Amino acid sequence: MTVHSILIAARRAALLTCLCLTTLPGAAQASGKVAAKSRPPPAPAFLYAQSEAAMAFADDLAARRDLDPAWVRDQVGQAQRLPQVSRLMAPAPRGTPKNWAAYRARFIEPVRLRAGQRFWEDHRETLSRAEAEFGVPASLIVGVIGVETLWGQHTGNFRVIDALTTLAFDFPQSHPRASARTEFFRGELEQFLSLTRRTGLDPQTLRGSYAGAMGWPQFMPSSWVKYAIDFDGDGRVDLFNSPADIIGSVAHYFQAFGWQPGMPTHYPVNLSPTADLDTLLAPDILPSFSVASFTAKGALLDGTALEHSGKLALVELENGAAPRSFVAGTDNFYVVTRYNWSSYYAMAVIELGETIQAQMRP
Repeated sequence: MTVHSILIAARRAALLTCLCLTTLPGAAQASGKVAAKSRPPPAPAFLYAQSEAAMAFADDLAARRDLDPAWVRDQVGQAQRLPQVSRLMAPAPRGTPKNWAAYRARFIEPVRLRAGQRFWEDHRETLSRAEAEFGVPASLIVGVIGVETLWGQHTGNFRVIDALTTLAFDFPQSHPRASARTEFFRGELEQFLSLTRRTGLDPQTLRGSYAGAMGWPQFMPSSWVKYAIDFDGDGRVDLFNSPADIIGSVAHYFQAFGWQPGMPTHYPVNLSPTADLDTLLAPDILPSFSVASFTAKGALLDGTALEHSGKLALVELENGAAPRSFVAGTDNFYVVTRYNWSSYYAMAVIELGETIQAQMRP
């Protein structure tokens, strides 16, 4: 029996003892007998072998990818529907406030900073090699892995096959983009099964996030296929156990999306009282303004920002009831958001990595 099993058994025994010693009202107390509350048995898990749509998908996938039909049907058929995954994908209620200061505080905090320093110290040489080869700062690589999984400590405990199959066939219809997201996750399920078949990984044992993201960098299956690399030279890609592959793959991802070495991700910006906010915010985080047009609309820059040769975007960060924050995002800021399409996320990984770097020994 494992230690985990022993602990569970001990807890159950303790719980039973507590129940037996509890004073109960009514007839049970008078008779000296304990009336145990009856609980309905848990509903049996729904397996996608029962889904005609899932089985038709499996047959089509096997034909298109030249895979063993029986194997594909077996893998998809063993997947369990996870209602909690569907719930987690439901959109936030309208009007849910955003708060950059609170979001930032979740990541720029002592425990994570210490863990980040240890990771950087342990893998300094690999980070330097990745930065030299791909042009992506070590601080950004460290920041991404730290925000995603606390450098491998929290990689997710959902079976990837269950999460992807649930989202491929039971995506919440209340979502405004349900149809597109359904197609996306069917594509990810296809990539996952093709990847595991090709590499010999067991699709029934791999675990990840509720969205099916895997490993320390939380790559979706399609990202694993396109951007994950063998950076330790052992002949295979391992985003679960190889820090070198993880570091190299994150750097390669950003390079593939157009990272420009030496360009800042953002600049400080202030706004004049007459700033044309509607026009400045219309493109969202897509860099669309030259420095001249940006400043002409009331965005105030200084220093090196005035010498920036590329496009800029006015990035808005809400702070709950407090005044909003703004930065001038560059093309590299936009590249960071290709990892996660959120300006809050991008700022968090940037600032986490830079804060850790500032605390590192030379």
